[in-house]
Amino acid sequence: MTKILLVEDDKDFATALSDWLKSEHTVEATHDGAEAFELLKQYKYDVIILDWEVPNKSGIDICNDFRNAGGATPILMLTGRSDLAQKEEGLNLGADDYVTKPAQLREISARVRALIRRAAGMTSNLLKIRDLEIDPNAHTVKKSGKQIALLPREFAVIEYLVRHRQTVFSAEELLRCVWSSDVDASPHTVASCINRLRNKIDTAGEPSIIRTIYSVGYVVD
Repeated sequence: MTKILLVEDDKDFATALSDWLKSEHTVEATHDGAEAFELLKQYKYDVIILDWEVPNKSGIDICNDFRNAGGATPILMLTGRSDLAQKEEGLNLGADDYVTKPAQLREISARVRALIRRAAGMTSNLLKIRDLEIDPNAHTVKKSGKQIALLPREFAVIEYLVRHRQTVFSAEELLRCVWSSDVDASPHTVASCINRLRNKIDTAGEPSIIRTIYSVGYVVD
């Protein structure tokens, strides 16, 4: 399950959008620009949804400073203005896409999925590894064509590892990338989740889909 940071000062809209996106993603929301920038320093996200006008640090300043610091996460800007010059400024400073409010939640969700696919170099929503097929939109996992049941966090971990295959992640990195920052979890939590996943997705007698590199982390080759 991909992880999204939503930065939006309209609390009602933020709640509605967050609830909508949570069917497919892990969502962290903040209404404060300074807090958002601190979160970006500490945690990794797959997409940032960034309102232009948030208190204490504007969306455009967050975008600019994040890009200048080397941040590459896709950014979807939200604004209540249809001013072309403002959109041009946002795109020039590193935003990847733009939505003018009021916007349909379905449109924002579709644009988020497109940014995720683009960042991963994907042309399809489906993720495949060996006999495993992961559908992030339907939130399903099939093994040899047969659907298997995963808990939400198990789904999030295998989706993230397959999406970033050949990249080794330590337990601490997986906590930052997959778990919410407000969840009390430890490297032991990650190890337990990986073990449960292996019991569900691996084939007896074959190497595990999730390989452990001892003292380093986990990787899907």
